[in-house]
Formats: sequence, structure tokens, C-alpha cells
Amino acid sequence: MLSIIQAAGWPIWPLIACSILALALIFERFISLKSNKVAPANLLNEAITVSAKSLPSAETTKQLAQSSVLGEVLATGLSTLQAHPDSSEEALRSAMEGAGRAAAHKLEKYLSALATIASAAPLLGLLGTVIGMIEIFGAQPGASAGTGDPAQLAHGISIALYNTAFGLIVAIPALIFWRYFRARVDAYLLGMELASERFVRHLVRVISVK
Repeated sequence: MLSIIQAAGWPIWPLIACSILALALIFERFISLKSNKVAPANLLNEAITVSAKSLPSAETTKQLAQSSVLGEVLATGLSTLQAHPDSSEEALRSAMEGAGRAAAHKLEKYLSALATIASAAPLLGLLGTVIGMIEIFGAQPGASAGTGDPAQLAHGISIALYNTAFGLIVAIPALIFWRYFRARVDAYLLGMELASERFVRHLVRVISVK
């Protein structure tokens, strides 16, 4: 492997950096997008139960916000009512929608960087191959006239193509994982939107009972 890297020349080093960065981003997103960190299964029902008769304490709301991304959104509704008990339904929706946008930004973190790597890696590989081809033909006396050594020329071209191959090796997994994480985030956002709508209706009923 080291010999291939050395043979491919300096253009392969940006691709190696992209591969390391892509691996780090994929690992980080796998950790951050776990269900228990984003939207635990029973969190909405627990929040509804805790606030069924009256608003929970500030400490309970803080614990809810720290539990997960969905917890932050639900806790925003409780915090709004605790600070302004006479808040209207529109005010509650507005506060939770703002928290939802912040949650979406957090879930989508680094996805654009992963998509950029997936798009740029093949181009970097192609650039490395083009640079390698230029160097090969420039170093081959008589290559333009067809009198160069064909075996040496073919070997040089095969080495130049290492960059293109490595670029595709980096880009394909990055694209696959980007699509996977994108679909996962979209599913989370839909679930959080539905949960927020249900929680707003619950809080409105709590207000009306008072």
C-alpha cells in the first residue's frame, strides 16, 4: 500500500486526508444519531405523563432538555409556559418550531462536509491522474512522436490511474453513508415534528384546565 502511495505521487495525499476526514465524520454521526440520543421511544409519553396535571418543576424540565434532542424541543414548550403561564397556542408553537429548527441544524451537522467529500474525491482523483499523465508524457522522450518505450509508458499510465481509483474508493462509501445519514435525519425530523404537534395539543389542554 505504501509503495502505491509513493508511486502515485503528491496528488494522492489530499485524497488520503479526505478519507481520514470521511471516516471521522462517519464515526461521529453514527454516535450522535443513535436513537437514545435523538428521540428515545417513550420520551413523549413520559413528558405527557409528568405534565398531565400541572407543569413540572424547572429541574425536571432541565433534565428533559438534557436527555436528548427531542427532549430539548419538548422542554422548550414547558419552559415557555413556566416563564409565561398565559402563553397562547401560537406562542407555544412558535417557540417549539424555533427549537425544532435548532434541533434540525444539530442533526444535520457535518452532513454537508461528508457530501462535499463524496463529490470532490473523484475530481481530486481525476486531477491527480491528469497531473500524472502530464508528467509521464513530459518525461518520455519521443512519446508525442510515438517513439517512446510503450512498456514504460503503460506502466506510468497505470500508476497515474491510482489517483482516480483511490478517489472513487473514497467517494463511494462517503456517498453511501451520506445518503444513509440523510434518510435517518429526515426520519427523525418527521418523528419530532409529529411529537411536537402532539405535545403542543397536550399543553393547550393543560392550560385550558387551569
